[in-house]
Amino acid sequence: MRVEVNMSLYQIRVEDINNHVVEFEQYRGKVLLIVNTATECFFTPQYEGLQALYDEFHERGFEVLDFPCNQFGKDAPGSIEEIDEFCVDKFETTFPRFQKIDVNGEDESILYTYLKCHEKGFINQKIKWNFTKFLVDQNGRVIKRYSPRVKPEKIAKDIEKLLQKNNR
Repeated sequence: MRVEVNMSLYQIRVEDINNHVVEFEQYRGKVLLIVNTATECFFTPQYEGLQALYDEFHERGFEVLDFPCNQFGKDAPGSIEEIDEFCVDKFETTFPRFQKIDVNGEDESILYTYLKCHEKGFINQKIKWNFTKFLVDQNGRVIKRYSPRVKPEKIAKDIEKLLQKNNR
């Protein structure tokens, strides 16, 4: 699948940790925070903040979508089962986790091609490191990209604004 100009996020499919195909269509109407993660990275403690956002906003239509990536410093070694076990045991994560992906280059996930192509201001800019975050609104529009240095708690007000828009 190639990213087309008129393509919708909801046409994209990914694989979950059990190798089941997940269609983004199931997330229509929800606010999403899509994150490329790693278990042995300087930013790995952000899992705690991501879980806090999920706990705070999930009931109102918010999802954190976790895409482990081993492209940066080989910071996501191990199988998806080992990664999932680490995240659940160490950070008590409950948000959806997907198969490991590439976010740049020849084997780049169609999801990340889409996110980078539809991001305002940084069109097609490469992902620089683990824990880059994309905020997506209820209509599948990429609203903002956050660098790995931006802690999840700093994103809460942007999530709140999007969720309030939906309730008006």
